[in-house]
Amino acid sequence: MKQLEIAVIPGDGIGKEVVPAALDVLRTIAEVHGGLQFTFVEFPWSCDYYVEHGKMMPDDGLQTLQGFAAIFLGAVGNPKLVPDHISLWGLLLKIRREFEQVINIRPAKFFRGLPSPLANPNDFDFIVVRENSEGEYSEIGGRIHRGDDEIAIQNAVFTRKGTERVMRYAFELAKKRKGHVTSATKSNGIFHTMPFWDEVFAQVKEDYPEVQTDSYHIDALAAFFVTKPHLFDVVVASNLFGDILTDLGGAIMGSIGIAPAANINLNGKYPSMFEPVHGSAPDIYGKGIANPIGQIWTAKLMLDHFGEDELGSVLLKTIEDVTADGIKTPDIGGKATTREVTDEICCRLRQLA
Repeated sequence: MKQLEIAVIPGDGIGKEVVPAALDVLRTIAEVHGGLQFTFVEFPWSCDYYVEHGKMMPDDGLQTLQGFAAIFLGAVGNPKLVPDHISLWGLLLKIRREFEQVINIRPAKFFRGLPSPLANPNDFDFIVVRENSEGEYSEIGGRIHRGDDEIAIQNAVFTRKGTERVMRYAFELAKKRKGHVTSATKSNGIFHTMPFWDEVFAQVKEDYPEVQTDSYHIDALAAFFVTKPHLFDVVVASNLFGDILTDLGGAIMGSIGIAPAANINLNGKYPSMFEPVHGSAPDIYGKGIANPIGQIWTAKLMLDHFGEDELGSVLLKTIEDVTADGIKTPDIGGKATTREVTDEICCRLRQLA
């Protein structure tokens, strides 16, 4: 029996609805598998926790999480209670940074049963590999002076280690997929970091002669995501570029509410973390209409991470089958509740046993 102990942080808003839904699906798929067992340990760290304790997690929160096989996170944020920069840096980004989750992966595909806003989606299926620890999101910089003389400086930091690491991850992933890597750059406008990015990409691809490559400036690449997304397989990007491209990926699927993400630790010192791309949507919390697909697809990424790729594929196909049959929440054109969508997915998984 393969036993996996997972730290669960539902977080805020609809996270408290879709995380329990995804856990039900994971329990069901473990039951169908027969040789897999999950133990879930839940932590109430959230904006509500901050209001009560003055912090998003306890001082020893990271030590508590360190021993788990993975972290399964819902949505973080409730600006009516806590400013976003405090909630995110106090929980989500704190875990990403201190647990060295240096890779962020976010897939996007033409999803059966979900109308894409694209006229000709052509069954696109790609994954963005985003550098998750440095780049444009560094904390280096500052502000000086006031009034007309005020200056704000934000430094983008690209290390050879971090840049090469994310590119090699992308190439290794492409070898398991369609064998193509696209680099997102902007070396015609950003003078130092992007030519450096291009140089490292050129060096790394020499070690992968079997993988085809392309490199596009980020503005053109964003346009190509809309006009010909079917051409892409694995896209490797810096922290900022990857963040923007993955939201666009969700949009061309038809809803950012179904998009999943994984924050991967590569050195084995700390657990990886899995979370949907969508926000906490406090305006619909408690209504029973939150879309659970993003969280459940995130569970699929977690299964893949544990080497259960076949199970992950079965789960994603089941989600698509349910969606294609019109069992959908209102945000994507259906009338079903969170629970009805979840129950239908679980029912179909049991039928596979």
